[in-house]
Amino acid sequence: MSMPEFFLALALVLLVTMAAGMIRIIVGPTPADRMMAAQLLGTSGIGVLVLLAPALGIPALIDVGLIFALLAAVSVAAFTRRRIGRNQC
Repeated sequence: MSMPEFFLALALVLLVTMAAGMIRIIVGPTPADRMMAAQLLGTSGIGVLVLLAPALGIPALIDVGLIFALLAAVSVAAFTRRRIGRNQC
């Protein structure tokens, strides 16, 4: 098995974890559970992009993954700030 095939197989495993995260987003009992599942989707998506970059020979996918990582950090900060503000009122 060559390295590109190995990277594609790992990307497929991450896609399966993303499917599990989608189930948690739909079924999640609390908003915090849904947010954690969304973080799982973001992290797995970044992992898929980083694995696909060398497998497909498109280095720009790494840059896209880094941008998604920044957006994920901002979304968690916004969610946390919103939840804390709601509990203090």
